[in-house]
Amino acid sequence: MKSLMPQTDETRVASPILWQSAKKCSQSPRLWRPIQAGLILSDALAIMAAFRAAYWIRFEMALPLFRLDVVPPPLFYYRLFAVLVPIWVIIFALLGLYQKKNIFGGLKEYALVFRGATIGMLILIVAGFVDPGFIIARGWLSLSWVLGFLFPEGNRFLWRRLVYQMRLRGYLLSPAIVVGANEEGLMLAEQILDWKTSGLNLIGIVDGAGSLDETPDFPLPLLGECRDLEAIVRAHDVQELVIATSALTRKEFTDIFKRFGVSDHINLRMSSGLFEVITTGLEVKEVAYIPLVSINKVRLTGGDRVMKFLLDYGLTLPALLLISPFLLLIAIAIRLDSSGPALYRRRVLGLYGKEFDAYKFRTMHVDGDKILDTYPELKAELQESHKLKQDPRITRVGRLLRKFSLDELPQLLNVLRGEMSLVGPRMISPEEIREYEKWGMNLLTVRPGITGLWQVSGRSDITYEERVRLDMYYIRNWSILLDLHLLLRTIPAVLSRRGAY
Repeated sequence: MKSLMPQTDETRVASPILWQSAKKCSQSPRLWRPIQAGLILSDALAIMAAFRAAYWIRFEMALPLFRLDVVPPPLFYYRLFAVLVPIWVIIFALLGLYQKKNIFGGLKEYALVFRGATIGMLILIVAGFVDPGFIIARGWLSLSWVLGFLFPEGNRFLWRRLVYQMRLRGYLLSPAIVVGANEEGLMLAEQILDWKTSGLNLIGIVDGAGSLDETPDFPLPLLGECRDLEAIVRAHDVQELVIATSALTRKEFTDIFKRFGVSDHINLRMSSGLFEVITTGLEVKEVAYIPLVSINKVRLTGGDRVMKFLLDYGLTLPALLLISPFLLLIAIAIRLDSSGPALYRRRVLGLYGKEFDAYKFRTMHVDGDKILDTYPELKAELQESHKLKQDPRITRVGRLLRKFSLDELPQLLNVLRGEMSLVGPRMISPEEIREYEKWGMNLLTVRPGITGLWQVSGRSDITYEERVRLDMYYIRNWSILLDLHLLLRTIPAVLSRRGAY
């Protein structure tokens, strides 16, 4: 890794990739207009396809779910499609779905598509109430609402994959710098660099308030100090300023806001100053006419908490009823394979740091510690990495259960008891909390999950540092769509058996 250094002509020569990427960034604004136009056109086609598919399912498939004696007037529906498609596209535009800041960036975009489809359908329902002569089949209406957000979301997913590939090749990136070279600034820069498809081309760091560490070690040039910021922005055509607020004095921050806060060409992004501490979210309330920021004690509140509850119990109860005979067979196989109980209780940390017993099918011999004592090199490896690829303590049935993550199925009982969630960060023991260091307090603001980002990203193959980063990303960016996305990805991840040992 290169040291953080002032940028000179020599630095430019030594960093050709950085400058080639910056050159591509300068061409990116020309690409945005055709991409936005293509997105509008493909959205219109996806919405039209959704309406036509709903018509086909309702009237042409002859499903017993619907009345079959209804003879629809095709011309009426086709004219309706022609009116509704531009209305839905306009709704998408009003929601900001064609603005650069809202597209190709994450699950928020999908949530906006869902909101747009719902608003469009509500307009159609209201029109039916206002004009009694305006009659639409309820089956088509329901199908159009469902397909009306699934098809555009599928379209957006394909566009997102295309844009991500372009970003990996240096296109559609916004030149960005981090202001503040203290620990928080370096952490922000590191996370942006790790997220290759973020849309930001991080070209350097600007020091603020003498916050630069004495012996920095980071692969970015130091472009200058806050007093030079305006010249730096012009010289590098910077479009994004990421401010590490804990690195700046009040005067420096005020000066930056005055110069760039209302600029049409600069997007100002500010950290909370508590990047490494807060993941639960902040809430602004006025007390004695003073806007004060309070910190949520838990990550999920209000409607989010209700949706998470419905997802957990709505899937867990039917799943347990369905697979209970299979669970009984697994328990019998464990007892026949080796002596000891079928279930294993692992003491772990839950919400608020409360300890509880997480249930798992036993996959090890009951005298596993004695077995491991005969392999001192493996015991040392386990203490260092918390995992073993070839673990002599594992039974024959246990190895099979671990390959397909079947040993974790009893944790569905923990979900019913409110101790765990279907999706969440990886559960950890009280001793492991030290590995999370300053991030540990954030881990205890949500319930641990049976599956999560770590499960679909390689399980035991990923490093502990990567596991921490994935957990923090999940907590910060939780949405019900993210949970559904991870549940769908869990099945192929388990079948692939990657990192399962």
